[in-house]
Amino acid sequence: MKIGFLGGTSLSNTLGKKYLEAGLEVVFGVSSDFDIEAPEWKLLNRLNHRICPYESAIIQSEIILICAETISLAEIIKVLSTTDIDEKIIIDCTHSDISQLPNSVLIRSAAPKAHHFRAFDNFGVDYPKSGIFRRLEETKVFGEAIPQKLRVRRLVELIGYKAIDADQITIEPEIFGSKPTKTRILHPNYPMKSASM
Repeated sequence: MKIGFLGGTSLSNTLGKKYLEAGLEVVFGVSSDFDIEAPEWKLLNRLNHRICPYESAIIQSEIILICAETISLAEIIKVLSTTDIDEKIIIDCTHSDISQLPNSVLIRSAAPKAHHFRAFDNFGVDYPKSGIFRRLEETKVFGEAIPQKLRVRRLVELIGYKAIDADQITIEPEIFGSKPTKTRILHPNYPMKSASM
């Protein structure tokens, strides 16, 4: 199994190293202007050339973790919509800007035939820098209870984090009015539904 990280963030670097230490194959998809000579990335790329364009990382990977800054998401969504990702697992690790449509919705619309989940979004793309004052030991795994969710939970636990099962994605209340809205992630063959709390 090969895991692909999309986004050249501290979160993808940190999680990628943990999966490499656990013995999994890892590839990092980055934008064309990404500095692969930066010290924290140079070592990862020295052996096996693990850093490549987004499209190459998507094609090579069975499981894709999107750990990108919000400003990079438009490019990733464009690549997702033009690349064959049927039956792949996509894990959204981003944190949505409350003034915009949630990233999970955008990602799902670009890749409707993939299995969609969300995890590690509580870490922040700057993790572990963003977690200096708190030690993160767990993350919620959002998504439909299909067999692939168990794989995602095991993937989280493989690198030492507790995976808390959650079946819905909470969308920030500032976007949709005063009440929080929940969006259930359904199997790709079913339409997305929303229900107010």
